[in-house]
Amino acid sequence: MKTKLTLLFLTLILGACSQAVSTPQPLSAHPSTETAPPPSQDTASTQCAYQWAYHELPDLTAQFNGMIQPIIPNSISRATTYGENCVAADGQVIFFSPMETDFYITVTVETLDDYETFGNWLYDVMLIVDGIPPEDLAAPQAGFVEFRFEKSPVENITFRVPMQGYFETAGEKTGEELFRLFYPAP
Repeated sequence: MKTKLTLLFLTLILGACSQAVSTPQPLSAHPSTETAPPPSQDTASTQCAYQWAYHELPDLTAQFNGMIQPIIPNSISRATTYGENCVAADGQVIFFSPMETDFYITVTVETLDDYETFGNWLYDVMLIVDGIPPEDLAAPQAGFVEFRFEKSPVENITFRVPMQGYFETAGEKTGEELFRLFYPAP
């Protein structure tokens, strides 16, 4: 058993140190989200350690928040992209490769049991997210929308709704029925 664990550990270490088979593409269509220059001939041959990372999307956040505020006035919304940083041996981020775009909505509420309203907000938000053109998203894969209904920092309901397959799963549900589909009672 100890030999198997040692071999597994060494395999993980060697895998982390090896050069990736494919080089992720930079986030060139959204320069406001880049934290490092896109790979050039010099950086493309640089060995990287890939590190999971989130990057804020200020332009998309402003657009998204502007669409959500009229529907849910006591809310704060933001957009991020999830992917990998290519990190050089000196710790410098060479480039970021986005994988998915995610949205977060925090709503200040008076009570945590207004499932009808929460479900209607969820429905409206998912229609907005679905209406964002793919070219405005920072990554090729559909991510999620995280809803946080917050009475206080310690009293809240938080859950995620996947963007892909949402309409097939939710159908025409709204209100409490939709809410309970994604947040079953604990």
